[in-house]
Amino acid sequence: QVQFVESGGGLVQPGGSLTLSCVASGFTFSTYYMSWVREGPGKGPEWVSGINTDGGVTRYADSVKGRFTISRDNAKNTLYLQMNSLKPEDTALSYCARNPYSHNWFQHDSWGQGTQVTVSS
Repeated sequence: QVQFVESGGGLVQPGGSLTLSCVASGFTFSTYYMSWVREGPGKGPEWVSGINTDGGVTRYADSVKGRFTISRDNAKNTLYLQMNSLKPEDTALSYCARNPYSHNWFQHDSWGQGTQVTVSS
């Protein structure tokens, strides 16, 4: 079955950095677009970033553009999110999600349990 295991979250001060990882299994990772999605406290899901199958195309929400970088390693079935210049409003449960349809960044059919990112001084 499709599974995702996220890691890399934690407590970081404003301005700090974290790198999230998501290891996928149960499907051919290299043939799917992938995304990162987050849920802040008291908020609904927010799409953060997406990447195409070979990593050559990436997209970002305006709230993270210029601070976050998405990437993937298809040989390792792993998706990454490098987060720099973190702000308190980036506090959220962040999880990776599979895009069933290319070019539709906002539709997902599978996702992981998530890793908690907390930005606080």
